[in-house]
Amino acid sequence: MKKYIICLFIIVSASQYGCKKFLDITPIDKLTGNNFYKTKEDMEANITDMYGELFDKYTRTSFAGATGEFRSGEVIPAAEGGAGRSASALIGGHTRQTPNPQGSTDKQNVPLTTVNDRYLLVALATGNAWDGYNFRDLTRWDEYYRVVQSANLMISKIDDGIEALTAEEAKRYKAEAKFIRCFTYFQLVRLYGDVVYYTNAFQKDPLPRENMVTVIKNCIADLKDFRNDLPLTFADPSMRGVRASRGAAIGLLMNMNMWNAGFDIANRTSYYQETAALGKEIMDSKAFRLLPINEWAKVVKGRSEESLFELFRTLNYNQDLNDPFAQANAYSPFGDAFIHFPYKQPEYTHRYSYSVFSTEYMRKLYPDESDLRLTVWFVAPFDQNASTFQLRKFALNTFADANNPNLDLNPDNTYLIMRYSDAVLLRAEALANLNPDDPTAIECLNLIRGRAVAPPYPTGSGDGNLKDAIFLERSKELMGEGSRYFDLVRTKRVLSKEWTDNPLTSDKFNRGGWTWPISADALFNNPKMSLNTYWIGSGL
Repeated sequence: MKKYIICLFIIVSASQYGCKKFLDITPIDKLTGNNFYKTKEDMEANITDMYGELFDKYTRTSFAGATGEFRSGEVIPAAEGGAGRSASALIGGHTRQTPNPQGSTDKQNVPLTTVNDRYLLVALATGNAWDGYNFRDLTRWDEYYRVVQSANLMISKIDDGIEALTAEEAKRYKAEAKFIRCFTYFQLVRLYGDVVYYTNAFQKDPLPRENMVTVIKNCIADLKDFRNDLPLTFADPSMRGVRASRGAAIGLLMNMNMWNAGFDIANRTSYYQETAALGKEIMDSKAFRLLPINEWAKVVKGRSEESLFELFRTLNYNQDLNDPFAQANAYSPFGDAFIHFPYKQPEYTHRYSYSVFSTEYMRKLYPDESDLRLTVWFVAPFDQNASTFQLRKFALNTFADANNPNLDLNPDNTYLIMRYSDAVLLRAEALANLNPDDPTAIECLNLIRGRAVAPPYPTGSGDGNLKDAIFLERSKELMGEGSRYFDLVRTKRVLSKEWTDNPLTSDKFNRGGWTWPISADALFNNPKMSLNTYWIGSGL
């Protein structure tokens, strides 16, 4: 058994660590289950470890920014927000500095990382002006496979039988492990395309990458029936959103179906139908709701009735405020690049936002200024002046410590992964793809607009613009939550300058230009492994 686990980690997880080092840092009894999976407490501890691994991976970089508006090109560096190195100068091997009132280069230059593929490769290298954001961590997938392996092992042990668990508890833990496994594979597919897929607890043979559509089909089949073994939601607010519920599983199934609808064209109708049915199920359950827009601070604080799944963060006990590592994680929240005093303290080192959204993009999202999201989520929303513009969507639970000039902490918010509004809008999108003027799709769209007191989309207009309106609503409602670029890719709107400031040609798209590079460490000891060829060599 030990031999199998060692081989698994080298071949499938593709860690940078050798066998001995891996065994040094991870207890064998935890992996094998010889002295584990005996009690309910053991199950809870391992589930907590899996969520913790996902949290640590997510917060090593600005995941939401890298997979959202940074890469789609709508974020631009603010001239006053710190100066830094010219991206063109960096490509040429020179460093050209300009005055820097806030003592930062990486934050001000971060939008430049993704508007050009060569800049992105610079951002992934070591020793550059963007090191604080640690974008190169997005090329490493070994931590994801550690989570997969933990889930596989837990499912296997439950199938073998754990005397300490009741039948209902065993079903719930198995469903939760399946949710975690499917969520992890979904992250892998959206980042890298084709990925290594396995569900065996002790996979000993090397495996090649598998077609991503097949991987997602497998995940849908894996989770679809088991979702009913999860609680619909949690009455205990400390559990809401942070542990897998049936609502979270439905949200994940909807996202996976819509992803495949964008690539498995021959079967897209069945994916739309399944998404629409899942959306009806979650809405009819009445287990989740949209909070009033003036209570938005509760949503981003976490564990709200709007949350389907989140990676929960709070300064109350997750971080030591004087811990340098905790302070380094200040780069991971999306909102960090868009706020300054009074949401950042002290004033004299936080007078400007590092980045702003382009005015053109903001006008496209908000043609009607009556939308309350403009006033609740922004300060000076159409202004590119870094001393005035702020995206305070993620800044309404502000931690203030003006007495510590070295402290760089973000407001006390969680990492939103899936919200009820995401599910409502996916249902609307699926229905609109089945019927371009579907009245229920319009009702779903207007439910989201109604929360913001935005003008409703007209019923029965028949103008053929409903799908575009839903896409723009997702871009607006889910801004900064890590869905923007994924939505562009799966709908193929990434091919058009009309929808993104960083479009891809059809040739680049087909060669995998929408993916992230995979670290060469993944080749270690696996002769069947291959990298994303688009990022290899100079043929970008």
